[in-house]
Amino acid sequence: MPPSGYMIRELPSAERPRERLLAEGSRALSDAELVAVLLRAGGPGVSALRMATDLLIAHRGLGGLGDATVGDLRRPGLGPAKAATLLAGLEIGRRLALRRLPDRLILERPAAVARYLGMRYGGRHQEVMGSLFLDTRNRLLGEQELYRGALSRVTVEPREILKQGLLRGAAAVVVFHTHPSGDPSPSAEDLAFTRRMSDAGDLVGISLLDHLIVAHGGRWASLKQRGAW
Repeated sequence: MPPSGYMIRELPSAERPRERLLAEGSRALSDAELVAVLLRAGGPGVSALRMATDLLIAHRGLGGLGDATVGDLRRPGLGPAKAATLLAGLEIGRRLALRRLPDRLILERPAAVARYLGMRYGGRHQEVMGSLFLDTRNRLLGEQELYRGALSRVTVEPREILKQGLLRGAAAVVVFHTHPSGDPSPSAEDLAFTRRMSDAGDLVGISLLDHLIVAHGGRWASLKQRGAW
């Protein structure tokens, strides 16, 4: 890594991120170089490439960077305009990734569910709770966002989720919620709700496949794996 004080204009033209992108295509660039192109310029004594590298380290990669707010990104040389450009570019990438998913996505493993939920809800800065409805082959039939904001799991009724599952002809359901704090550890309320949800699902023939907690930076927890029920 060049010293932090170097400027991109000091690099040979063939090594500058924007010039490399134009000559070799975007796939030839590293994550830091792509972020540097979006930033366009660095800050006082810091190149765009050095700033991009520092941002990726601070946010643990592109996934965490995509979950950042404008306030999280702010630093000398990186104001609201640059932050908006950077976040818009990352959101475009997230939406393209979602559109390329198959229509009948198979969600039989917790890691696959977590990746999908991370793309859909990982950037939210308030808690979201919802459910994914699956067929007998664990293919996604549809999803429902139930609540946003502070929520006690005690107030959530499994029957509302199961009603939607029956209307969609679902064989199984995955319940999920996000932890904007970044810690995916379940609470006592989460565990109690999961057991109620499993019992209610058994009564109507819709099995609870999992309850996932998704946090920032790609962190997640499967309550099924933790033996919650």
